[in-house]
Amino acid sequence: MASSPQSGGAGGGGTIASNHRVWIVAGIAVAGVIVLAEVARRRRRWLRGMSGTPPDAGSFCDRFELHPPPQPPPPAARHLLSGLTFAASDNFEIEGYVAGFGNPDWKNTHEAARHTAVAVTMLRKQGATCVGRTIMDELGFGVTGENLHHGTPANPVSPSLVPGGSCSGSAVAVAAQLVDFAIGTDTIGDVRIPASFCGLLCFRPSYGIISTLGTIANSQSLDTIGWFARDPCILHRVGEVLLPAAAGGLKQSRQIVFADDCFQLLKVSNQKTVHAIKNAVQALRGYQPPKHINIGQYICSNVPSLKEFCEPATKLQEGTSALKAISAVMLLLQRYEFKANHEEWVNTVKPKLGLDISTRVLQAVNFAHENIKSLYAIRNELRAALKNLLKDTGILVLPTTAGYPLKRNSKERLSSGFEDRMYKFVGIAALSGCCEVTIPMENLDHHVSLSFVAAHGLDKFLLRTILDTYSLIQDQLVLASKLETAPVTNVDVDVNASELLKEKGNSAFKRRQWSKAIEFYSEAISLSDTNATYYCNRAAAYLELGRPKQIVIGPYCWIERFQACFGFGTTEQNSPCSGEEAAETPEVKWGAGPPPTCKFLEDSPG
Repeated sequence: MASSPQSGGAGGGGTIASNHRVWIVAGIAVAGVIVLAEVARRRRRWLRGMSGTPPDAGSFCDRFELHPPPQPPPPAARHLLSGLTFAASDNFEIEGYVAGFGNPDWKNTHEAARHTAVAVTMLRKQGATCVGRTIMDELGFGVTGENLHHGTPANPVSPSLVPGGSCSGSAVAVAAQLVDFAIGTDTIGDVRIPASFCGLLCFRPSYGIISTLGTIANSQSLDTIGWFARDPCILHRVGEVLLPAAAGGLKQSRQIVFADDCFQLLKVSNQKTVHAIKNAVQALRGYQPPKHINIGQYICSNVPSLKEFCEPATKLQEGTSALKAISAVMLLLQRYEFKANHEEWVNTVKPKLGLDISTRVLQAVNFAHENIKSLYAIRNELRAALKNLLKDTGILVLPTTAGYPLKRNSKERLSSGFEDRMYKFVGIAALSGCCEVTIPMENLDHHVSLSFVAAHGLDKFLLRTILDTYSLIQDQLVLASKLETAPVTNVDVDVNASELLKEKGNSAFKRRQWSKAIEFYSEAISLSDTNATYYCNRAAAYLELGRPKQIVIGPYCWIERFQACFGFGTTEQNSPCSGEEAAETPEVKWGAGPPPTCKFLEDSPG
């Protein structure tokens, strides 16, 4: 009897212990199942990212086929686009289908279209088959190509990078060779940016020259219908279909104009690129010698209404300030018109949007500006200024985007500096309404895409120029890439900084702060030791201090220039200037010919 309690207690304890073990084992089993499931999920996700991309590279949101009419029998001419396939972005209306505008809430609150977009109809009439609609950034905003609802189309050229937006799906469909060409709308770079990221050609036509009827507007004063292609011949053939006959044909003479300040903003060496284009142009007949221009300073001087949008700047910085003002006006105009078009829908439906897109949409919906007319005035002035610069034969060459895009699935956002530079590039054609071709620069270590801009209405002239020069430019780039080159240095940035230091030195000189001026000029020389102006200005400051033995004549300046500036002699024009004039005047005309060897004076501080 005494043992019964002990026995019963032992038995109860055993049961409890057993139950604990069961629960522990069950818990471990459940945890194991969860871990295995998570591992499997992550593995599937990894495989999708590596090789399990959908057959269409994630580029399509609607698949269908709209066949062209039958080919007419001979002797009728064959359709210009016969046998080609194309896709359209998700903001093109197709009869019987609902356009999604990149967002499910838009698609759920709109009805099927009763008509097909004019551009799609024109392409089909010339033999092309439309095979579907492609993913785009929500509501036509965004530049990366990432879509919260549909995912990010896979960039076939650089799988680890985003494809660019907003017409990401159209660009990817062409780059992945799923279609021969694709169309989209370009508002503030929506075709040009993904073309650059995906290594494609694209064309943004002059504003208003192709009907946008049947597309969902983002900003009707900026929207144009653009297209992508891998082949310049197809790019040209699509233009022959969509562009009116009067859209600027072949000219007797052409001239390339390099926007040097835009290449400096790119912060990569552009010597190979410029050299390749020059060589290609020289191989063709009818080209004038290339020109170089600071397009920002030109705009600053020729678009007077822009001044109210320019930030305070020194004379040297006016060009950069003007380019930034152009991009600011472009974004303000987009916000104003998007608000007029879609504010009611946004406030009523309250659509679910990605973080970046939501920020842009809120900026547009909450937009308020006192003088809207000034935005349109700037647009007209800019178009006239570019027409005056380029006339009927000039082609402005500048970078398309600002460098490397973001990595795919990155939690980072585009840096403000990257976007700032990119909008400066795309804003010139977007705001002016000029036509622009983007071509990939193959065989370059920095993967730059170039844009060629012609005056408004000269679309066929520009397309024909690219058709004639594209293969030559690429051949020259192949040759340039094989040449041994010195390590890339940021020469453009150094020159920019040295000019700023010179301006500071001039300011100190005017205030009679001679020692301070010498310090600034010396720093400028340390960055750019081949500029004679810096040596002459510093020499003027030394003379004011009564220290002529410390003067150094630069190794690349002219002895006649130095003598003329300080009264020791004259130039070929017999126009001596004082040291103070040398400090105030950055540019002085001197005799032609190679510079003679300069002699360094004794006691040189350098």
